[in-house]
Amino acid sequence: MSHRIALYAGSFDPFTNGHRDIVRKAAALFDEVVVLIGVNVAKRRAFDAEAMAAAIRAGVEADGLANVRVVTYDGLVADYCAAHGVGWYVRGLRNAADYDYEENTARVNHLLNPSLETVYLRGDEPTLSSSMVRELLAFGRDVSAFVPEAVARLICENKQ
Repeated sequence: MSHRIALYAGSFDPFTNGHRDIVRKAAALFDEVVVLIGVNVAKRRAFDAEAMAAAIRAGVEADGLANVRVVTYDGLVADYCAAHGVGWYVRGLRNAADYDYEENTARVNHLLNPSLETVYLRGDEPTLSSSMVRELLAFGRDVSAFVPEAVARLICENKQ
């Protein structure tokens, strides 16, 4: 049996408990999971990608997920997977709209990297998103119930 490596990518701006749930599920299914923070230079991030990566690493360690590592990357997911022997692309689904979007992305990724298979995992909290967390933050609301503890600390540091 071969070593099964999966990748879970996103902007994770910020990383939420919904993302954490998908990482936990993927870690139970695959030998290794790479959490990839995609860095898009044309898009302004609310939180520094390297600082978010460090917060995610702290959360992964606190969760005892020894088979998960966190990286940042500024290229195409299909290219990263081809270069690093990743065969599975994990995507979290909250609803039908997510599925429609993810299916189109999966088709393009498969065209670019025919050995890459997309796997969908259902999120347990369909209303939770990074956009929702950023909006709550913009209105001065406490979001600590929606993000891992290390991410909550990063958010607090950013406020100061």
